Amino acid sequence: MPILPIRTIGDPVLSHRAREVETIDARLDQLIEDMIVTMHEAPGVGLAAPQVGVDLRLFVWDIGDGPDVAINPEIVERTGTWRYEEGCLSVPGYFWPIERPRTVLLRYVTRDGEVAELEGSDLLGRVFQHETDHLDGVLLIERLDEEERREAKQRIARERWLGN
Repeated sequence: MPILPIRTIGDPVLSHRAREVETIDARLDQLIEDMIVTMHEAPGVGLAAPQVGVDLRLFVWDIGDGPDVAINPEIVERTGTWRYEEGCLSVPGYFWPIERPRTVLLRYVTRDGEVAELEGSDLLGRVFQHETDHLDGVLLIERLDEEERREAKQRIARERWLGN
């Protein structure tokens, strides 16, 4: 199982809505396994397919109780709010306080092709939202307010992440 290269800010694959997964087969299963290995090696708690250059709506996660995958996920309920420092493997080395709903209900397809729902609160809920953002072409930096986003982009550009 190879470690896949993680795409970083500025890569076009990170800025558009990913395509729905239409078929769950051996190739998709191998991608999922490779993504899990890549996520653990990074290290991270979540990884979306666009982050490894694959235009599909799926992500893997592991917050310490074993890896899992969500195929064609959608967040169907959101409750509460929670501001917490968040980072991203596609913007390595940067962390910002981001306000998100504290608890979400994720509806997704499992590796077995079954529709499932899972409630995630605190860290798990944050992972679900962060990775779903990737599937919608939204990077963490876009969750900052206008002033914070401007400062973050300047800092990243200064440090050459945007190729400037």
